[in-house]
Amino acid sequence: MLPNQNDTQNPLVSKRKHKSPFQLARGRFLKNKLAIAGIIVLTFVVLAAVFAPLLTEHDPRRGDLLLIEKAPSSEHILGTDSSGRDNFSRLLYGARISLTVGFSAMLFTLIIGIVTGAVAGYYGGKTDNIIMRIADLVLALPFLVLALTIIAILGKVTITIFVTVIAITSWPTLTRIVRGTFLSLREQEFVLGARAIGASDFRIIFKHFIPNAIGPIIVNATLMMATMIIIESALSFIGFGIPQPNPTWGNMISEAQNIRILRDHPGAWIPPGIGILVTVLAINFIGDGLRDAFDPKSNRR
Repeated sequence: MLPNQNDTQNPLVSKRKHKSPFQLARGRFLKNKLAIAGIIVLTFVVLAAVFAPLLTEHDPRRGDLLLIEKAPSSEHILGTDSSGRDNFSRLLYGARISLTVGFSAMLFTLIIGIVTGAVAGYYGGKTDNIIMRIADLVLALPFLVLALTIIAILGKVTITIFVTVIAITSWPTLTRIVRGTFLSLREQEFVLGARAIGASDFRIIFKHFIPNAIGPIIVNATLMMATMIIIESALSFIGFGIPQPNPTWGNMISEAQNIRILRDHPGAWIPPGIGILVTVLAINFIGDGLRDAFDPKSNRR
């Protein structure tokens, strides 16, 4: 059946037929209401963290012995903690550190995972075996034990050290994903053609492989950030994360280990708990939206 002449001359129809994969993915993503809601919520959290100095005048690190465990008031909206620090200011500034740790650890893990996965998947052979055996070794070790051991050896924990520890214990999963994608692309005709015309390995990897693997990478990076925030909160809760008096959502929740604060001062631990829950859910919604956008078959399944 021949195409309708009017359709071939219609620029709107032509434009729809020639949409790029990214344009199609963007259209599918924008139709996902939960993903859009996740972006709105995450934007609100980020703005609250960025403009924390404008939203509160209290120093989140400075305690006052005369204000220990005060109830919520007009001056201290969420009351004060066991050291006399304002809970609201610690909530806002804690969002800064928690989001910074989550994003930085995700970015560092992304770099390690992409580089190791690309090298393993592209070159194969002994290089692939060495990288994957190292990845298997890291995966075989219990994450919490490995992280706590590294932190204990390093002693004083800073944000940089904390991000590095999380990254070097989390990269194997992304490495496996990138490696699998590269292995499936390695023998494709466009790759063989690029090699035939003398393209360098660097150009083939970044010109042909990375763009074709960008969908799974973006999806996993998004979900990874949510995981990093939970890891930071969990380690800070048990005392192996960012040390006091630096505010993070994790070490704010650790106040609830005291049964008296757990019962009588909910303003010290419920708001950061809600902050973690809402932020992680928002990021997961965005990740699910990206997954369905880049792989519409996953939504139908």
